[in-house]
Amino acid sequence: MNRFLAFFLLTLSSLSYVCGQTAYQIELLDINGNTVNIDAIKGEKFTVLDFWATWCRPCINSIPELVKLSDKFQEKGVQFIGINADSPRNRSKVKPFASSIGINYPVLLDFDQQLQSDFFIDGFPTLLVLDGKGKVLFTHVGFIQGDEKTIEDAINNLLKKKL
Repeated sequence: MNRFLAFFLLTLSSLSYVCGQTAYQIELLDINGNTVNIDAIKGEKFTVLDFWATWCRPCINSIPELVKLSDKFQEKGVQFIGINADSPRNRSKVKPFASSIGINYPVLLDFDQQLQSDFFIDGFPTLLVLDGKGKVLFTHVGFIQGDEKTIEDAINNLLKKKL
């Protein structure tokens, strides 16, 4: 019981620390090999970062739902950005995979895992919603059917508060 409580408290404190993090001037390669600054492609109101990998089954299940949410929220100033976490040797697989699964938002490559480290990402998929200053407002780890509604509700609530 004490080990569970310690794990719970550590997890809770980590999440609150992540929620207080701010995004830096982060530059990553996109799937076309171009260097992209996240600030240059962030959303007008919010930016959703989705950390995923080609080998991650829950990621594969979440992406089509995130594409739908991206389409729904794009006109409301919310930009989705995929952050691929595959290793450098899998780089050639990422672009065809993204195309085959229908990703229509920017996909950036975090091969050295620096961005993952900055945000304490240790599971996939992990989704972060950032405000205009790069502060994490919402975090969602993992994906099962129905989580898309949780994510949609969170974004809608953030948009209501922003108004």
